Formats: sequence, C-alpha cells, structure tokens
Amino acid sequence: MTSELIYSLITAIFVGGAGGYVGSLMVSKRMALVGDALGHVALPGMGLAILLGLNVSLGAFVFLFIGILLIWYFEEKTELPTETLVGIIFVLSLAIGFLITPELELLEALIGDITDVSFANMAIAVILSVLVVYLIKKIYLKIIFSSISNDFAVANKINVKRDNFLYLLAVAVIVAMGVKVAGSLLVGALVIVPAASSRLISINLKQYSLWAILFGALSAVTGIILFNALGWPVGPLVILANIVFFGICFLFKK
Repeated sequence: MTSELIYSLITAIFVGGAGGYVGSLMVSKRMALVGDALGHVALPGMGLAILLGLNVSLGAFVFLFIGILLIWYFEEKTELPTETLVGIIFVLSLAIGFLITPELELLEALIGDITDVSFANMAIAVILSVLVVYLIKKIYLKIIFSSISNDFAVANKINVKRDNFLYLLAVAVIVAMGVKVAGSLLVGALVIVPAASSRLISINLKQYSLWAILFGALSAVTGIILFNALGWPVGPLVILANIVFFGICFLFKK
C-alpha cells in the first residue's frame, strides 16, 4: 500500500465522518439540498485555484466563505429562507465556475480526484475535521432548538445569528475538503446520504449522529478502495457506496 493511498484513506475517514456529522444536523434542519448547492458554490474557487496553481480546497473555501457571508447577510436583511438565498448564490457561482474553470480540469473539479493527497494535506484535513465536529457538537442542540422555534431559542438566550453563521462556516469547511473526495458536483451527497441512512435506523439523537459519522467514513473509504482496485472516478464510487449503505439501512429501518 503506497503512502499516497494511506494519506487518501485517512483523509477520507475524517472528512467523510465529519461530513456525516454535519449532514445529520443539516437533515434535521430540513436543509439537505443546501449541502449540494454549496458544492457548486465552490466551483469558481476551484477553477481559480487551478488557473493559479494553488490548492483546490483552499480556492473552494475562499469562495464558499464569501458565499456563506452573503447568505448570512441577506438572510438577516431580507428574512428570505436560507434555501432561497443558497439557490441564488448557487446559480451565480455555477455560471462563474463554468466560465473560468479550464475545460480540461473541469471534469476533475466536478467529480473529484484524491490521488495526489500529501501528508500536509492529510494533516490539515484531519485537524479541520476534528475542529468541525467539535464546533458542531457545541452548537448542535442550539441549532435544533432554533429550527423548531426561533422565538423559543431567543427566549432561552441562544445567539441564533452567531450559531447559524458558525453552522454555515462548518458546512463550508467540510464542503471545501469534500470536493477533493467527491468533486463539486457530488459533494452534497457526502453530507446528505450518510445522515439519511442514519435516520432510518436510529432511535435517538445520539445514535443518529454516531451512525451518520460511521456511514460517512465507511462510504468514503469504500469509494477510495474501489477506485484503487478499478481505476474508476473516485467521486461517483464514494456516492454509490453511500447509496448502498442507504439501501441496507432502508431494509433494516426502525
């Protein structure tokens, strides 16, 4: 087993697990498609990074950070639903991304390529994944309460604006790292499907989040192992592994 494959597997475990955990909160907030849309918001940053010879995940995060700032700002100013604002930023980013991403690298940006993960990339992914899980754990129940009733959250002195921003920031970090695994076209499934699978077999909130982490990590690792064996694009393989786990959970749902 090569060092590059080991780095890729470790990266997949942490990014996939953190993605599943973030996704469990996203599904609870009925914002599953937001993760998918934010993957497309990353495309212009990925295209710019490719043009400048920079790290693709870094470029993705810069545009995602700008995107969530705009979403958060307009949500506060207009009171439009988050999904609506994400949709607006999504189509804008997609248009810009297709215009600036070189045609030869566009497919890689869309479906992912985790073959060139270095030790430094792996270390950064591990650290950021752990930080994201820690952050989401701190605000998990607060976000749940605010999604049920914003007035209830405010009455209980929950800083809804701050927590929503931190939540979107965590999503942006995971999506920025996830584009390397699944590409901007498919990264949404990296956070949506593990949470959906977990929801089918969980009987309480703790099980729900733990199963989401496990399914996210297992699916990402399975996709990379299949990629190494078959040579097919890694992004679609990761998503297909997710769908298989979802099908199994459907058969054994509570």
